[in-house]
Amino acid sequence: MEALLGQVDAWFSRCMELYPQSIACGSGCSSCCRSLFDITLLDAYYLKLGFDALPEETKRGVLEKCEARVAQMRQEWPDFEHPYFLNYRPEEDWYALMPEEDETPCVLLGEDGRCLVYRHRPMTCRLHGIPLIDVSGEVMHEEWCTMNFLDEDPLKLQGLAAPFDGMFREEVALFRLFTERFLGERFSEIDTFIPTALLINFDSMQKR
Repeated sequence: MEALLGQVDAWFSRCMELYPQSIACGSGCSSCCRSLFDITLLDAYYLKLGFDALPEETKRGVLEKCEARVAQMRQEWPDFEHPYFLNYRPEEDWYALMPEEDETPCVLLGEDGRCLVYRHRPMTCRLHGIPLIDVSGEVMHEEWCTMNFLDEDPLKLQGLAAPFDGMFREEVALFRLFTERFLGERFSEIDTFIPTALLINFDSMQKR
């Protein structure tokens, strides 16, 4: 998983080197780190590894924010309980928990605007800000941060493409392997949110 995430990071760094005047992303910029983000269970596990290494006082503050977020979610989903999987409900129901106008900062943002677990941040955080163009030419995600590419269309720029189709296939393969070894059964998709990921007791879920 770390090798795959490294490929994504290398792509993003290359794009920044190619277009330094067009990409505003940088340390301390957290404009995109608002609202809830759904992530895979594998991302959640990796995120939790980074979180568990934080100082106890820092973790307590973050967990208080997580509990507050869950209380808000239960206003829409009263039955939303541990292990906080989303897939028992139709995906269109998730949007009730993720309104576009929600500007609540991510629970893992520090006071300086930097991610507390940057090295362990989920895949979606690493992909955000630049359109995802596969080397085949297929545009897999055509949106980008409004602070980037102010005077140009990145879909027409050279050098932004990456083998996303292959990377996403690898991610699914890793996820299936993870769930088989961890839960005893292969799944193609299990999702949760970043705040709930930090509340999951993975030890209680692991197949003995």
